[in-house]
Amino acid sequence: MPTLASALPRGVVTRSAPVFAALGDETRLRLLSRLGGEGPLSIARLTTGTRVTRQAVTKHLHVLAEAGLARGVRHGREQLWEVEPAPLQEARRYLDLVSQRWDEALDRLKASVEG
Repeated sequence: MPTLASALPRGVVTRSAPVFAALGDETRLRLLSRLGGEGPLSIARLTTGTRVTRQAVTKHLHVLAEAGLARGVRHGREQLWEVEPAPLQEARRYLDLVSQRWDEALDRLKASVEG
């Protein structure tokens, strides 16, 4: 039986690791959720109504950008941040494959126990 890594296109695991690392922080998850739901937003808009400083949001956005999950686009004097969906879609495919492998393993275990 092929391993999980060999069942994935080359480099998917390597590219997905920084995505999962970036998503491992609650603040970054919230930022990404807002960007995905509200569209491009400035740092000022992202900090409004939160206890997170602009400096902290900026650092979190740069982590998301380094993972390929967000990008900043200059609009006049401010920078608007938006979601980059491709890395999320690839990470989702990775998780779907992991889930499928677990389902197959559980089915084999069930057949073995019941058989």
